[in-house]
Amino acid sequence: MRTVVIAGGTRGIGGALADELRRAGDRVVAIGSADADLTSVRETSALADRLPDKIDVLVLAAGRFDQRRIVTSEGFEQTFAIYVLGRYLLAERLRPALERAQTPVILNLSGTGGIRAGRIHWNDLQLASGYTMFKATMQGARANDLLGAGFAAHNPHSPIRYVLYNPLFVDSGMHRQLRQPMRALVGASAALLGSSTASAATLLAALLAEPPAARLTALRRGAPVPLTRPEFDQSAAARLYTILAELTAAA
Repeated sequence: MRTVVIAGGTRGIGGALADELRRAGDRVVAIGSADADLTSVRETSALADRLPDKIDVLVLAAGRFDQRRIVTSEGFEQTFAIYVLGRYLLAERLRPALERAQTPVILNLSGTGGIRAGRIHWNDLQLASGYTMFKATMQGARANDLLGAGFAAHNPHSPIRYVLYNPLFVDSGMHRQLRQPMRALVGASAALLGSSTASAATLLAALLAEPPAARLTALRRGAPVPLTRPEFDQSAAARLYTILAELTAAA
């Protein structure tokens, strides 16, 4: 029996994957907003200390998006806090627990391999100027590419396999975080064009049953994303890792 921790595991794709893995016999620890505020560095760090000391799979699926710029109590822009800082912190804090497993995997559900790559706003990571939900989301997607590259570079001898996975358009219920009329528009599009969370979970469960052998893999709904793309630039990954380490040092 594997122990699987899913951050964002009570609804959407994460929730469907939690159900799928439980049916397969895995022990699943599904983390939702009722368990911890993953926009908080302090709460995320405290959560990591409460999790099992041996973890086979860590799934990073939590995200929160808003058309308005929201600042957390710790002073971080909300999307950056949960989509970047939280994922960085969980991967780093849970690394010892993962390394006790036989075949440990970190599965990061992100926007890797997207057609519109977006960019990191190095001089304004919190998007204090010119915030839009699209800009915040795209920066988060690119930052997650760098999280994968940075984790592999910082832990060259670790047995952990890091997989970035873009499930593409899924009717995951994320539109409920939006305001009207955008909520209705995105919800209708997702219902019409998006795949179901159950079908996405089936693909992810199969991936976790036979994870890639490489230390870092990027997939766009199963199709490999070349790690030679500029989104995985090693110098940018090192720069982001240094910044995130400083931002979370007090946690």
